[in-house]
Amino acid sequence: MSNLLVNERDQEFLLFEQLGIEKLFQTETFKDFSKEDALLIMSEAKKMAVNVILPTYAEGDREGCTFKNGKVTAPKSYHDACKKYIEAGWLCPTASPDVGGQGMPITLAAVNLELCQAANFALLMYPGLTHGAASLIEHFGTEELKNRYMYKMFSGQWMGTMCLTEPGAGTDVGALKTSAKRLPDGTFSITGSKCFISCGDHDLTENIVHPVLARIEGDPPGTGGISIFIVPKYRVNADGSLGELNDIHTGNIEHKMGIKGSATCTLNFGDEGKCIGELLGKERQGMRIMFHMMNGARFDVGMQALGVASAAFEHAIAYAKERIQSVPVWEMKNPDAKAVPIIQHPDVRRDLLWMKAHIEGIRALNYFTAYCMDMAKSAPAESEKWQGLVDLLTPVCKAYSSDKAMEICSKAIDVYGGYGYCQEYPMEQYMRDCKITTIYEGTNGIQALDLVGRKLAQRKGMNVMTLFSEIGATIAKAKEMSELMPYAARLEEAYNALVDMTMTLAQLGKSSSFLIPILNASPYLDIFGDVIVGHFLIQSAAIATEKLKVIYAEKGAEDSRGKQRALIHEDADVAFYMGKIAAAKFFAVEVLCTVKSRCEAIKSEEKIPIEMADESFTC
Repeated sequence: MSNLLVNERDQEFLLFEQLGIEKLFQTETFKDFSKEDALLIMSEAKKMAVNVILPTYAEGDREGCTFKNGKVTAPKSYHDACKKYIEAGWLCPTASPDVGGQGMPITLAAVNLELCQAANFALLMYPGLTHGAASLIEHFGTEELKNRYMYKMFSGQWMGTMCLTEPGAGTDVGALKTSAKRLPDGTFSITGSKCFISCGDHDLTENIVHPVLARIEGDPPGTGGISIFIVPKYRVNADGSLGELNDIHTGNIEHKMGIKGSATCTLNFGDEGKCIGELLGKERQGMRIMFHMMNGARFDVGMQALGVASAAFEHAIAYAKERIQSVPVWEMKNPDAKAVPIIQHPDVRRDLLWMKAHIEGIRALNYFTAYCMDMAKSAPAESEKWQGLVDLLTPVCKAYSSDKAMEICSKAIDVYGGYGYCQEYPMEQYMRDCKITTIYEGTNGIQALDLVGRKLAQRKGMNVMTLFSEIGATIAKAKEMSELMPYAARLEEAYNALVDMTMTLAQLGKSSSFLIPILNASPYLDIFGDVIVGHFLIQSAAIATEKLKVIYAEKGAEDSRGKQRALIHEDADVAFYMGKIAAAKFFAVEVLCTVKSRCEAIKSEEKIPIEMADESFTC
């Protein structure tokens, strides 16, 4: 069931067989949805992705955004596609119907989002950022702000951004210099510059609403003194119509490696002293408010990475089945042997299975995180537990997904060989576009520090213990299945090493060796992600094993390996379930078996990168 973007059969497996999304439909929050609705929505999402979004991918990359006379122009193909995407209701499907949304579960929206992200996530950044900015106003804005901005943003009439980064204050947001001066009418005069602002200026809409971090004059330095303001490109009159330009000028657009259809801008606020902003929420709570949008954006980046990696993998599979080259290695001495599709060559098969296992594991990780968001909303009695899992897993979704997506795109290019490096195929663009996912919304190093420095200790460690309990349950179940027992043992060894490593980091963080957890935050996040993905893959293999037993019984193949192998070629479900089991086994012997040794390396407490002199890095 491949459309060269996403494996729909795997999406359905995750929704209905592994996560059991139908449990959500039994809650008061999502009672208006059913499995039939979900399948219909997924079908419509595929049409949108394949027929509307995908045709803009290569074209938008070739054309890119242009900057002339202070104005930014988006790729021509984006205009109609973005309009159709918004008109179909995809800008805010999870928002309440009260603000123009559909009240859709985030899990279901994530499935549909993956399809469209795989088609062209640069295009989806425009409505995506708009949804995030509008949600900020929904949660923290006054009724006046909501009426002035939010409804028009949720409808797609106006769009939005997120303005944090400054030339001298990237990750160190507390060092920002943008200022806000109180005005007699309660508004603020905003002065400063922001850089690397995704979709900061463009011609896809009549107005762009910027949430801007700034420091009110007289407020203390650091992040604790930052407030957030709503600053529209054009001022809004009392009757809701557009007024004059709000003294916001685009300084330039960046010429980037990838996502060239997304306008990345430098924005200058108040060059003429006439930029007016309105306070969002309370003073000096800017970072807390902005993190509401940033956490959602970090999950979205994980979905972007998943989407582009999925598309690269699906293309690589299709190419490997069609590309005829070389005879099989076991036929090399046979002069009559014929060349075969490269998918039959062992090294290619290994790379494809590596990609498959990681794609399916990342998909499960991201969908499960979305499911936790839905449970936090629909199960009030357990809201703290589910929200705790969301908080814990968000940096992993962002960092692990994007790091592995880069490797997947690289391996997909390898499958194509030299053709993968050429622009006539989409592979090189997939890799160029994918790279930004490891960088923006906080580099992956920052995500690792967030995990180790903050998230592991939240709720006195209860969040991570809840996750570990889930993994332990998967191990126990899989060990009862003879076929999976040795692979469940691999997961158990990795799990035990991770638990021990987590406790060790906590102890080191309170000792004179406190730099060890910081130095090894990224390797730890990678290990953490591997074990979680291994858990989901083994869990899926256990489900697949049970499903196959039922099919074999129906087909009279319970005790015949030959009949079971034959069914792979006759029954799509058998082939699919066997693929799930193979992916889990491969990941266990390829990845999970390395976890213990990697943990031991961290526990050795080597400080070589810290102790090495700056001068020794190069001479």
